[in-house]
Amino acid sequence: MTATILVVDDEPDLEALILQKFRRQIRDGAVTFVFAHDGIEALQSIEEHPQVDMVVSDINMPRMDGLSLLQKLQEAEEKKSTIIVSAYGDMSNIRTAMNRGAFDFLTKPIDFGDLEMTIDKTIRHVEMIRDARRRQAEAERAHASLSRYFSPQIASRLACDGEADGMEVHRREVATIFTDITSFTSLVETTVPELFGELLNEYMGGMTDVVFAHEGTVAKIIGDGIQILFNAPGDQPDYATRAIACAHDLDAWSEKFRARWKSKGVEFGATRIGVHAGPALVGNFGGSRFFDYTAYGDSINIAARLEAANKFLGTRICVSATIADGTENFQGRPVGDLVLRGRSEPLRAYEPLPAATFKGPATTQYSEAFAKLEAGDAAAMPAFAALVGLHADDALAGFHLRRLLNGAKGVRMQLE
Repeated sequence: MTATILVVDDEPDLEALILQKFRRQIRDGAVTFVFAHDGIEALQSIEEHPQVDMVVSDINMPRMDGLSLLQKLQEAEEKKSTIIVSAYGDMSNIRTAMNRGAFDFLTKPIDFGDLEMTIDKTIRHVEMIRDARRRQAEAERAHASLSRYFSPQIASRLACDGEADGMEVHRREVATIFTDITSFTSLVETTVPELFGELLNEYMGGMTDVVFAHEGTVAKIIGDGIQILFNAPGDQPDYATRAIACAHDLDAWSEKFRARWKSKGVEFGATRIGVHAGPALVGNFGGSRFFDYTAYGDSINIAARLEAANKFLGTRICVSATIADGTENFQGRPVGDLVLRGRSEPLRAYEPLPAATFKGPATTQYSEAFAKLEAGDAAAMPAFAALVGLHADDALAGFHLRRLLNGAKGVRMQLE
């Protein structure tokens, strides 16, 4: 670093003396000097040389004295570290200068050894300020980048020094949510670009706000789908509970969004949601040039398959038993044992329900019918038939009834 020092003094011989005394440092590129003869000239010089790191200023000068200059320097957006020079015994002005923000002071006649040590000390101070500003700028840039993926709270923590370890690829337990929009291709093909852009941007913005409200991580946005993580990058012991609460809020927000646009004559598809928890490889997979914080593993694939299963089940949210068992006071109903694409073993799945629906009589009726179905009881068919008759919108009960009518036994379903 080459320090640029502005010396402000009306003594005609001072410039030559300083250049002589600091000739070695000037030759080595350690310092460079700029000179002014009063405060007004000093301010003009700073405009011409914004790289000035520090100011050494006499107090008694014509037009604008050193104290007035100091005040102007402290009012500037980028304050300059200032050393004030005054006559020995002029402690009143020196005290005023220190109270106005001077970094240090010297007395006349100037001891050039003392001046050199004071300049060295001030340069170190300037370097510390520069380093702090650099770290702050880097943190702000990191925060801006991380805010695309993480809630404001998590982004702030990760942007601070010492919090970046969570970005390295490692294995950890995570809860994963996948979302998808039904009939999205049709929407793309039938909607004018301006309206489509408004629709999708509002949708993605609202869904992301819901995720961040639960301190989730947006790992990927792929077309109309969103991949969301909990318990990454930071520890969230209640990650299963958070994931279920987030899924409910995503469903509620997206349904209100659909209704609002439907009132304007736009048919926006329902949002299907799948949730699972398990081990995954998590971290930045973007290399040194691109930040791509995401997760890979079988548990991630299962969450995606559960999202797709909603299409066959007539549900909007489908979650695994792993998530249901890990959620405090889980409220939902069993879907059955699903054999998902790419897997040979069945996986018990559930449909989480809002509190009011869970406590309603329809859920009790469904649970009783499902228990009969699971037990192979022949009474399961009339139980589901009665349930569908009473609650025409119960698509899942209708799904099980159709399976019974088609002669399928039990609750194990092969889903492609």
